[in-house]
Amino acid sequence: HAFLTLSTLDGDQIAEGDLTQTARGSQVKTRVVFHFKDGSRQDETTVFSQRDNLHLVSYRLIQEGPVFPHPTDLSVVTATGQVTVRYSDDKGNKKVEDGHLKLPSDLANGLVVMFLRNLKAGVPVPQLSMVVATPKPRVVKLSISAQGTAPFTLGGSKREATDYMIKVDLGGVAGVVAPLLGKQPPDAHLWMLGGEVPTFVKSEVLSYPGGPLWRMELTSPVWPKSEAEESKKASSTKP
Repeated sequence: HAFLTLSTLDGDQIAEGDLTQTARGSQVKTRVVFHFKDGSRQDETTVFSQRDNLHLVSYRLIQEGPVFPHPTDLSVVTATGQVTVRYSDDKGNKKVEDGHLKLPSDLANGLVVMFLRNLKAGVPVPQLSMVVATPKPRVVKLSISAQGTAPFTLGGSKREATDYMIKVDLGGVAGVVAPLLGKQPPDAHLWMLGGEVPTFVKSEVLSYPGGPLWRMELTSPVWPKSEAEESKKASSTKP
């Protein structure tokens, strides 16, 4: 269980969230839920198998509320190729796109961090696939490359995270998908702390098709100050 914040690239916090991960046998379920200040909600659930290779089992992304111009509910079941998109159009009418897709084995919806955590040092990141709702579901490619390191501090200690750039390769569907994603989607970035147990530090990814980039970071609880701390602070400010 981890705590997260979501903010604009200008640093304005817009949502707080929770990440939970549970394992049952060879399957792992990860859920990330963000609650926005305006009442909006983003709820992402990923189920994957970690036997031999990472393999997506199912995926669901719900985006609802005022912050999302087109509230969307995307669900993917890899065993059957069933992909369903429920969304609201410009007039607020509810629509459903339902069908079957030939889903590649490298499908990475909700799994990009896991792929990077399991990447061996010095090995190039393989190209991954992702289902996007435009609103009709389509498969696009993700080209990921390391862009060097970025410094940060942790409790006063200096650390470095690897900056991975994620570029959406629209391929043969560019003419159809690009206008709905806001022309060529902006490059996303994901920072990972390396070592024996690599871990996520922060990311800057597309919020929704045609929307801005949002920054996601880990955070820690902030406790109210005790009476002793408040008294000490008050004493230190007296002339």
